[in-house]
Amino acid sequence: MTDFADALESGVELLRALPRRRAAVAGARRAAADWAARRPGLRAQLVVDERPGTPVVDYDLLLDHPDGGTVALTAPSEDGVPWLVDHSTHWAAGHLVSVDGVHVSVPQALTMLRSLSRRDASPYEEIVDQCLIAAAAEDDAEPLTAEELQATADEFRRGRGLRDRASTLAWMAAAGLSGDRFDAYIAGIARRRRFRRAKEAELAPARLAARPEDFARVRAVWVAAREPVTATSPDELFAAPTGAACQEADAAAPTGVACPEADAAAPAGGSADGPGDLVVTVATRWEAELPEPLRGAPPGRVVGPVRGDDGLFLTGAVLARTPAAADAWTLAAAGRAAFSQWLAERRAAATVEWHWT
Repeated sequence: MTDFADALESGVELLRALPRRRAAVAGARRAAADWAARRPGLRAQLVVDERPGTPVVDYDLLLDHPDGGTVALTAPSEDGVPWLVDHSTHWAAGHLVSVDGVHVSVPQALTMLRSLSRRDASPYEEIVDQCLIAAAAEDDAEPLTAEELQATADEFRRGRGLRDRASTLAWMAAAGLSGDRFDAYIAGIARRRRFRRAKEAELAPARLAARPEDFARVRAVWVAAREPVTATSPDELFAAPTGAACQEADAAAPTGVACPEADAAAPAGGSADGPGDLVVTVATRWEAELPEPLRGAPPGRVVGPVRGDDGLFLTGAVLARTPAAADAWTLAAAGRAAFSQWLAERRAAATVEWHWT
């Protein structure tokens, strides 16, 4: 046990000599690793406690005992603050979530919430996704250009209806953002945006080659209703009854498809919320984005009525289908789909710990 006792004494000396500033943690880890390499039997590990709201850190040294078990050494600095006061707040009190060991503070998460964009995801999922994208983009050391920053700022303002300087300044004041903080906020979005676009371009060709059927361009018509709607031909689907509304096209398609005159003239405000009400949709979409019953259906054949998970009945028909082509528009769609899959895989493999929920 003499060797272990000597190791304990040496370990305490190591801890007392380590720098206590957050910026020096990397050097402290290297010093501890050198110490441990000279004592392989102890399997020593340095544990770093980064206190919220302060640049000061604490260390523990974990050692394997010769007779089994683990011994923890700690040597806190003498700063005049009693231990009970110093540790009365849990280390994660200022953090909302940790993603793969990267801690996100509550203020950082609130800033992320201002740029949420995906309607199909919860705020929890988007915060995790932004953390993963930001971590992946850390290797990008190339400075952002003025054009990238301006394009990101313009896109951000358009998405929130901020059409002029006055409305933008009013939004910043309501959000509590100074000019410098707004610039830093936009820069963060711009860097994640650049990484995403580069990753989409990298993944797009392989995704399109693997599943070209997903990126056929399809013109279709379908009816969603509380009660089953039957039809023997697409023309019958266009003949929407009084109270129906024609919902036109799709932003993901290069061109919209105008609703027939009969539908466009029908009373507005129709929905699938009331008994017998229905919505007719005429759109050009990618095959993978069609309602599931219509994917792969031959043109001209009526499909349905099929009841979906939302409780509504869908009846529809494919009007025309154009096979996938490796043009810029299709590759962009393939890139978006591939990036979503890449991000989902990263999310599934990530270690996520919520501290406040």
